[in-house]
Amino acid sequence: MKSIAETTGEVAPVRVGLLARSVAAIVKVIPGLVLVGGITAAAYALRHVPGASLLSPMIVAIGLGILVHNTISTPMQAKAGVQFAMRRLLRLAIILLGLQLTITQVIEVGGRGMLIIAITLVATFQFTRWLGTRLGVDAKLAELIAAGTSICGASAVIATNTVTRGSDEEVAYAVACVTVFGSLAMFLLPFLGGVLQLDAHRFGLWSGASIHEIAQVVAAAFQRGQQAGEFGTIAKLSRVILLAPMVLGLGWLARRAAANNASDDTGQGQGQVPVPWFVVGFVALVALNSVVSIPDALKNILITATTVLLTMALAAMGLETDLRKLRMKGMRPFLLGAMAWVFIASFSLAAIALFA
Repeated sequence: MKSIAETTGEVAPVRVGLLARSVAAIVKVIPGLVLVGGITAAAYALRHVPGASLLSPMIVAIGLGILVHNTISTPMQAKAGVQFAMRRLLRLAIILLGLQLTITQVIEVGGRGMLIIAITLVATFQFTRWLGTRLGVDAKLAELIAAGTSICGASAVIATNTVTRGSDEEVAYAVACVTVFGSLAMFLLPFLGGVLQLDAHRFGLWSGASIHEIAQVVAAAFQRGQQAGEFGTIAKLSRVILLAPMVLGLGWLARRAAANNASDDTGQGQGQVPVPWFVVGFVALVALNSVVSIPDALKNILITATTVLLTMALAAMGLETDLRKLRMKGMRPFLLGAMAWVFIASFSLAAIALFA
């Protein structure tokens, strides 16, 4: 038998080796994280420019990332850190997003309100994928546009891509689509709400059920008054909570398809699509936030951290986006984004007229 001293002597080099590899991995991602952090800081700074405050820092960051990559290119030594931000920081941000939601908020929307939000989401997602096929848009890009339009803009696009696994250019294109048409909705819906004489409750529900980004919903809904703004925000957050079952469902379908393909090729089903476990973390924090009173000061810090992490992820996405490949996609995906926007606005308004 080996003595304790001999055993300890064998374990020590292993620990040293693990520590050395850990340090090396951390050092490897630092240059990329510094670059991504610098772009994120610039995105927040640029929001103080008149007119730019209407854009979320996430949108500004991906634009800056694309600009950097396509003018001076992303340095090779930054690649590891950029990939880390695109994957690990993104998943952490989506988990933390759960702290912005509670089950109580969903209850406040009511059964009919949630029904309207849910059927609008499903109908928009399926319509966009169907129309994408008819327009000849790549299936992965159509799915990303569908997710961004039907749920919560850029956040949904990058969350869905963990199972869709589109290219960086497809993600950037989808983010561009939901940004453009979400911004148009932000300006147009308050005007239409007045023309249609929608009350605060119905206009808030319409905004929350159809506008792409949370910030865009807030900007649009509060133009029709405090009550409309508050209800629109709650409706939108209730819509965001449906991100979890949608991504889990897409992951299950993708794994099933991968398993069937593997079975056809080799006789053994071996799905290669990863389980989006971060969505489970998202749901867990929604549950935690529903039963535990988190101090407002801490919650505000976590909300800010979530936005910063999402902004870093999108900055990294921009640093991996080649505009030449983006232009090759043509205008059909942009038309798809436009039609998806018209559909979600029209369908949700009709559903509100019927059920609200």
